[in-house]
Amino acid sequence: MKLIEGFRDKDICAALIKQIEKEATGRYRFMEVCGSHTMAIARFGIKSILPENIELVSGPGCPVCVTPQCEIDGIFKLVEQGAVITTFGDMMKVPGSQGQNLQELKSAGADIRIVFSPLDAIKVAKETGKETVFIGIGFETTAPAVAAVALSAKQQGVKNVSVTPYNKTMPEVLGILLDDENLNIQGFVCPGHVTVVTGTSLYTPMAEHGMAAVITGFEPVDVLTSVLEMVRQVNSGKFEVKNMYGRVVSEKGNEKAQNILNTVYEKAGCWWRGIGWIDNSGLAFRPEYKEYDAFQKFGISLEGEKETPGCRCGEVLKGYIKASDCPLFGSACTPESPVGPCMVSSEGACAAVYKYGE
Repeated sequence: MKLIEGFRDKDICAALIKQIEKEATGRYRFMEVCGSHTMAIARFGIKSILPENIELVSGPGCPVCVTPQCEIDGIFKLVEQGAVITTFGDMMKVPGSQGQNLQELKSAGADIRIVFSPLDAIKVAKETGKETVFIGIGFETTAPAVAAVALSAKQQGVKNVSVTPYNKTMPEVLGILLDDENLNIQGFVCPGHVTVVTGTSLYTPMAEHGMAAVITGFEPVDVLTSVLEMVRQVNSGKFEVKNMYGRVVSEKGNEKAQNILNTVYEKAGCWWRGIGWIDNSGLAFRPEYKEYDAFQKFGISLEGEKETPGCRCGEVLKGYIKASDCPLFGSACTPESPVGPCMVSSEGACAAVYKYGE
């Protein structure tokens, strides 16, 4: 707790803000690409204490939010076929195309269980003897734990468990953002959790592209320090990948986690909500682990990208609009009755703004 308090120190924050005000002589637009950063920035009111010439926008950093409607609907097809569904809690209120969500289906009798570890799916499969599916959604942060389901099930000879291969990877979507001239981004607050697994070289293309890339933590001092560093890089015109989260992130990342990913998965194209199809941005099971692909096992195909009418989650995820610019925000779409996943997830930009304000 004492360590956390140091990263929330009011005097340090005040000094950082004063220095930012002194050095920020132009106009700056930075994007965070991590849902935990989005929530931290909102929770601590970072935007309200920064100078008006510095704008922070949220990007596609929430894994639930970037999961397209076709993949969400695939989960409901699994329920229809009688599978026992195991999932993290933030999926329970994400609506399908027909308006229902997993929480409502659970109340109606479907066997849907919230778990705290992907490996709990194997326990459920053993206990019930039924086909059990874990909803594998996430970036490189959670992908190794999801891959471990297939790895462990194969080692134990458990045949009645499978995974939805919905994990996505950061490098490819970051490449899309770098090439998007509509964004006018000068720097990125890089995701700390992802970088724990991948290592810092993931962001080298950003610096080569002439953008600041700062890896940082999730406390006020972390975020403000990263903003100051990005301002300095923009002012100097000298861009580099800066690891300001060294207490957690190493240059090479978690090599054990990387080995698990490379053992179970291979790169594949996939859909991203609001962005479309991105080659090599997803993870598919290697042939020797295909038996754990839920959609292959149940014979379910996905129908491509489609959006919920009126929902502008896609534009929010790309940083084109603020969450509150969506006409459904706060009226038709609330955390209690969400239309899109950005209002559902605990890391969603719409949920953050609804809870804490702009």
